[in-house]
Amino acid sequence: MGENRVTITYCTQCRWLLRAAWYAQELLTTFHRELAEVALRPATGGVFVVDVDGEPLWDRSTHGGFPEITALKRAVRDKVAPDKPLGHSEGASA
Repeated sequence: MGENRVTITYCTQCRWLLRAAWYAQELLTTFHRELAEVALRPATGGVFVVDVDGEPLWDRSTHGGFPEITALKRAVRDKVAPDKPLGHSEGASA
């Protein structure tokens, strides 16, 4: 089992729980051996941040919008398992 922790901080006022949960499901499915956990952290004020071990990978306020799942998986992979192939996601443009 991996040691890395992903945290998805999402805005409850914006009702982004389902989006956050979907990202969590996708990351847990892809990185079930590399991640120790994926945590969902409720917040307010339009926040949506995905971080690995406290380091932001995606911040809606600076990146704008939400990441494509393939881009998010590549960013997580580059951090937790750089040699892991992502299959069909590898060739997709983000």
